[in-house]
Amino acid sequence: MSDSTATASVAGNNPPYDSPALRTHALGIDFQNPIILAAGTAAYGRELAEVMVLNHLGGLVTKAVSMEPRAGAPAPRVAEFDGGMINAVGLANPGVEEVKTTDLPWLAKEMTHARVIVNVVGRVIEDFGDVVARLEDSAGFHAYELNVSCPNTRAGGLEFGADAASLTALIARARAATRRPLFVKLSPTLADIAFTARVAVDAGADGITVVNTFPGLVIDIDARRPKLGFGSGGVSGSGLRPVGVLATWKVRKAVAVPIVGVGGVASAEHALQYIIAGASLVAVGTAALADPRAPERIVRELAAWCAMNGVNRLADLSGALDWK
Repeated sequence: MSDSTATASVAGNNPPYDSPALRTHALGIDFQNPIILAAGTAAYGRELAEVMVLNHLGGLVTKAVSMEPRAGAPAPRVAEFDGGMINAVGLANPGVEEVKTTDLPWLAKEMTHARVIVNVVGRVIEDFGDVVARLEDSAGFHAYELNVSCPNTRAGGLEFGADAASLTALIARARAATRRPLFVKLSPTLADIAFTARVAVDAGADGITVVNTFPGLVIDIDARRPKLGFGSGGVSGSGLRPVGVLATWKVRKAVAVPIVGVGGVASAEHALQYIIAGASLVAVGTAALADPRAPERIVRELAAWCAMNGVNRLADLSGALDWK
């Protein structure tokens, strides 16, 4: 059975991206399919609108938003290696005021089918709640994703997510500032990611995103210097996928909230691994940077897979892993 034939048999007159089998409901939000763009991949939407049809996806997570503009890390910021990509962008962004006045209005107008999640970062605990409070009266998005893998400057560089007290205080401030759902994005370096997920949910998180990039170093052997201007960076791509899938399974066992699985997704088979491990939504990052057509292709592949395997509702497979 061809991709198009399989898709038509399950979707009827619906296009692949709006196949009934792919529709996903999470945190009161209806996603037409479970494929979203990971934070940092789609910038604020406008930048990718010329190279992919964003409204064919389930949604997108914006680039980071901080209280103040951030110049980010020195160039070069990205380098490829055999197992994927390493990057050190430094959370560069124009700041909350620019995003509020320029980017969110564009998203409100253009994202008629895809759902939007705003990624929030901060230098101190208070920043997260302040960014959320500043954006809360804006249209154009449906939820927040708190990036707690940032260093906590008041705790000597310790990640916010690595300290239960800091994480609880951070989420509580953001929770008090919004009625929108809050996803909390966790690092794969956490000693006990299931415990941290429980702390996050107890503090007011509505969902969990796993995982962020993994710290690494790639060296230019001729120059005998790091390939990134910052030195070390975050590793993403295919090598991160088993880490993300395992984290998804651990978090699914620990908390009963929707999970966004992210890390190394480049095909429907990869997305299905995350869903079977417990994810409700699956974010595509590095693969979309390498090939902007990849996210839409994954949606088509998922619709075809559902048709060929008699799956009428992909969401029913979330957490279906037969292990332990």
